Amino acid sequence: MTDPLALDPVLAPEERTPVPSREGVTPDAWVERFEAHVAAGHKVEASDPMPDEYRTAVLRFVEMHANSELMGVLPEREWLMRAPTLRRKLALTAKVQDEVGHAQLLYRIAEDLGKSREAMFDDLIDGRTKFHNVFHYPTRSWADVGIIAWLVDAAAIVAQQALRDSSYGPYARTMRKICWEESVHIMHGRDVVLTLVTGTPSQRAAVQDALDRWWGPLMQMHGPRSPREKDRDLHWRIKAKTSEELRQEFLTIYVPRLLELGLVIPDPALRFDEASALWQYTEPDWDELRTVVTNHGPMSQARLDFRRLAREETRWVRESILAAPRPAPRVA
Repeated sequence: MTDPLALDPVLAPEERTPVPSREGVTPDAWVERFEAHVAAGHKVEASDPMPDEYRTAVLRFVEMHANSELMGVLPEREWLMRAPTLRRKLALTAKVQDEVGHAQLLYRIAEDLGKSREAMFDDLIDGRTKFHNVFHYPTRSWADVGIIAWLVDAAAIVAQQALRDSSYGPYARTMRKICWEESVHIMHGRDVVLTLVTGTPSQRAAVQDALDRWWGPLMQMHGPRSPREKDRDLHWRIKAKTSEELRQEFLTIYVPRLLELGLVIPDPALRFDEASALWQYTEPDWDELRTVVTNHGPMSQARLDFRRLAREETRWVRESILAAPRPAPRVA
């Protein structure tokens, strides 16, 4: 588990405001003080007292993020040996390695909230917890790898940048590292896409085909609109923006970049409304999203099966490393 004291030196003074003590106050009054602490922008550490609802909300949020990082390597892993050049193989291998490292960091954070890693893996593989919708789809071409690294990671980093100010201190600090590495992944994806769109007609067509297939999942990625006042993750300041705010930010940044490359965005209704200063678009298929994230997507079971098999094949390694040490033999 992460030692919260080991993290203390990296905290800025304003992040060290202690969580209010429970002593001398009723449980309801203490929760109100805790909410005020969070609302003021102060942090909560793993060793701090926290309401059960807050602990559960952070755990659920971080666990899904960790699951998504772990499962998110599988669409790209399929192209490690099929990348067109050695340089591309090395770049993609480094990206996959980074994503697994992100999962490792996030599972450690979740463990500190009271759930073992084995229990999290059990729940993921058995379908009791979720991972992001975009990782339930197939990667049909090398252009898909570019679109994932450029646009899927871009949609993710829009959300992740807002998590750098999360009220849960270990998560906020970890997101700063993850966001830096994700920004490198985006540049890798952009380079793949630029190389293809300036290549042969068939290469350019492959990028357009990939964009056509991935646009729907991309627009679903941040989830349906929800009222800010009813979002408990916003209430606890685990995250900072609503689903629609994140989607609007993604569109504002990346629609101009797609059009600059001469790509056609597969939504004839997409336009920027000057009066509202918002993007208008075709409503995403939320029924498809609900179907996919409950593990009924095109690749859901195949990818869960891969994780299940890999876990079983490496069980002996974990058991050997984590086994209790044998007592030293007695010397006569």
